[in-house]
Amino acid sequence: MRSEFDPRLTRRDLLLGASATGALAALHPFSAFASQNQAHLRLMETTDLHVHVYPYDYYADKPVDTVGLARTASIIKDIRSEAVNAILIDNGDFLQGNPMGDYIAYERGMKEGDMHPVIAAMNTLDFAVTTAGNHEFNYGLDFLMKTAAGAGFPLVCANVIKGTLGAAPRDDDLLFKPYVILDRMVQDGAGNNHPIRIGFIGFVPPQIVNWDRRHLEGKAVTRDIVEAAKAWVPEIKEAGADIIVALSHSGIGSADHSDGMENASVPLAMVDGIDALMTGHSHLVFPGEKFAGFAAVDAELGTIHGKPAAMGGFWGSHLGLVDLLLERDGNEWRIAGHTSEARGIYRRDGRKSIALVESQQAVLDSVKAEHEATLAYVRRAVGKTSAPLHSYFALVADDPSVQIVSQAQTWYITDMMKGTEWEGLPVLSAAAPFKAGGRGGPDYYTDVKPGDIAIKNVSDLYLYPNTVRAVAINGAQVREWLEMSAGIFNQVEAGKADQPLINNSFPSYNFDVIDGVTYRIDLTQPPKYDPKGELINADSRRIVDLRFNGEPVDPDQKFVVATNNYRASGGGNFPAINDDVVIFVGPDTNRDVIVRYIVDKGTINPSADANWSFQPADGATVLFETGPAGEAHAGSVKGVAIEPAGEGAEGFARYRIRL
Repeated sequence: MRSEFDPRLTRRDLLLGASATGALAALHPFSAFASQNQAHLRLMETTDLHVHVYPYDYYADKPVDTVGLARTASIIKDIRSEAVNAILIDNGDFLQGNPMGDYIAYERGMKEGDMHPVIAAMNTLDFAVTTAGNHEFNYGLDFLMKTAAGAGFPLVCANVIKGTLGAAPRDDDLLFKPYVILDRMVQDGAGNNHPIRIGFIGFVPPQIVNWDRRHLEGKAVTRDIVEAAKAWVPEIKEAGADIIVALSHSGIGSADHSDGMENASVPLAMVDGIDALMTGHSHLVFPGEKFAGFAAVDAELGTIHGKPAAMGGFWGSHLGLVDLLLERDGNEWRIAGHTSEARGIYRRDGRKSIALVESQQAVLDSVKAEHEATLAYVRRAVGKTSAPLHSYFALVADDPSVQIVSQAQTWYITDMMKGTEWEGLPVLSAAAPFKAGGRGGPDYYTDVKPGDIAIKNVSDLYLYPNTVRAVAINGAQVREWLEMSAGIFNQVEAGKADQPLINNSFPSYNFDVIDGVTYRIDLTQPPKYDPKGELINADSRRIVDLRFNGEPVDPDQKFVVATNNYRASGGGNFPAINDDVVIFVGPDTNRDVIVRYIVDKGTINPSADANWSFQPADGATVLFETGPAGEAHAGSVKGVAIEPAGEGAEGFARYRIRL
């Protein structure tokens, strides 16, 4: 039931009282004004930690202020000091997601009795309960079970079943307990202690059976989140729970329920008996403006169908917080008021991140040995590259730094399509150069020499923590995708010398190269789209000789294209590339996929295959600039003739291409 409590009024009254007494400033209004038989209960949530304990970016090999459970721990400490009744909850995806997780899984291993570092950190903070996130299954069931055994708190999940589905949800042989009821004492406003029974039930996206098929096929299946909730929540009530909290490792999405939906938190909130929800999975913050306008969601107050909810970001960036004002009615408790928020460990100041808290030393100490071992791991070779990985000529020719990203994405998505309706369709891959000079300066390029390649080199190949997605489109849409990408080039006049090639207002991260097809770009044609994706020359046709397996691409032919969440959700305004054509939302970052690909292959061959080139233009020449260190690679660029053309501006080197 939606609370009639007005947090703005009470906070104002609280501040007035604090100015007079100086004693109440730190207290939440529920604690400050709770009366006899009223108690303030704080539910604190971490979610999607992904093994981020230290405030450290292992890929970049440097400290950062935006991640880390050790930083979140300072907020936890503050919140515990603001109220006498507080419970710390995790909402899943704690086990995988950064090099520390991979180090434990692939290097150190988990034997019976071993303690996983993220569990050690969570035990230090006295977590009460967690649920399974989808990434908990990435390393297999044996690894997960050995990890969970070290937790000083239960792991609950109501929709992952051993073997096969039962006749009904309560007949399922579940991998974990579906729920737990914690017996606690709460102190009311008069200082009296009362018992309370709090039920926690957990859920994970049913898609884990696809995402981790190699680990789960024949061993586990999943049930729809809402179906499982409707079966188990009444039992929790019957077992004597005063309030029930859903740990929904599932995003806030559509209000309309469909069987097996991934982001099911909104219809889950409709299940009778659930009093509050902790959500996650989508790496967002709730309450928050990103959810404004969602059906049945109040993005400002932090409610879903009137019930309090929170989502605490990801990697320890925020702590989700639901405050409940409980009122005792006989021997039962009811929720008389609630507020929700998400507290961050940092704030943005333009492009800068400003730390708001410091790390708690006890949390750092709990994983210090594993942190240092992870540093050695990311600095050590995990594979080899048979060719240099550089991006000096990524804007003018097929490029090895883009090639390796495409190879990894194709490898990953091809596997993910197995067992789906899209299995068997050709898989293409779209990738763009991120480090390509520009405003970053003449040294802002990828440059990894042949030989050993370390995990930290992957951040040089892929700057952003994007996640992998796939879209299903036809040949005509592939062509338009490439037409948009080709907008990075200025129009060239045939036969004319030394014309500027690059449109500097077009960002390099929107210059997608699509691997798996071959094509040429006719620079004598004007760009079809401007840098914002607006159609400016409808009849232009820069992309010529577009072929798949040597044959002209049929406009109606279907393709699966691997890409990232930015592009697939409409980033860059590419024609017809948006959520409507997304067929796969991957649980993994593009960086993680590249690392897995390197580990799997041992030695990678990122040599560019020259699948695209420029159409000849009667001897016209064009000029472009790149980093001076590119001189060492100029002679090996495939598909285009490049020659030095003197010094460029601001430390860049100038080159010429003969078309």
